[in-house]
Amino acid sequence: MIRLFVALELPAAVRERLAGLAWPMAGARWLAVENMHLTLRFVGEVNEDKAADIDEALSRVDMDAFNFQLQGAGQFGSRNGARALWAGVAPCPALRRLQAKIERAVVRAGEPAERRKFHPHVTLARLRRGRGARIEQFVAAHGGLASGPIAAVSFALMSSSLGRSGADYTVEVRYPLRGGDAAAADPAFDWEAAAAT
Repeated sequence: MIRLFVALELPAAVRERLAGLAWPMAGARWLAVENMHLTLRFVGEVNEDKAADIDEALSRVDMDAFNFQLQGAGQFGSRNGARALWAGVAPCPALRRLQAKIERAVVRAGEPAERRKFHPHVTLARLRRGRGARIEQFVAAHGGLASGPIAAVSFALMSSSLGRSGADYTVEVRYPLRGGDAAAADPAFDWEAAAAT
């Protein structure tokens, strides 16, 4: 079995800037800079045959490359029970179109439809004891966060595995967007070998 999700990767400079937002906060586990991404569709655990079906369906997604921007910060969960801190994404019709195409592809591959509304964001920290003024201060301090244009030239099928320090993410396949960097495409992925690890 392999645990999968579909995401946009972020340039190293953007990830470094986001990692620099971390500040001391009880119960916060800040994401490692290499793990920051923008999730387009969580898939979950699947076997190698299903992974290959998803890969094949995603390879048919056809769309132009586009730019998006990060904007603002917030939290998931209630005021007294926050679960995560995130950087938001400015409204971007192209990003929504890509996410919808990916959703349709994953459903065509046999996965159930996602019931949650798509809320584009980059997770910055997971919170174990998500309450208190520090969370509110963080959100207020970074509410004006804004990036320049970030090029989306490909999207990726990624796997996650749990280690001692949290989840480790691996790009399994990249799918180039039209007009993006064609070199971003990866060769076919060996799903059977991946599921065995």
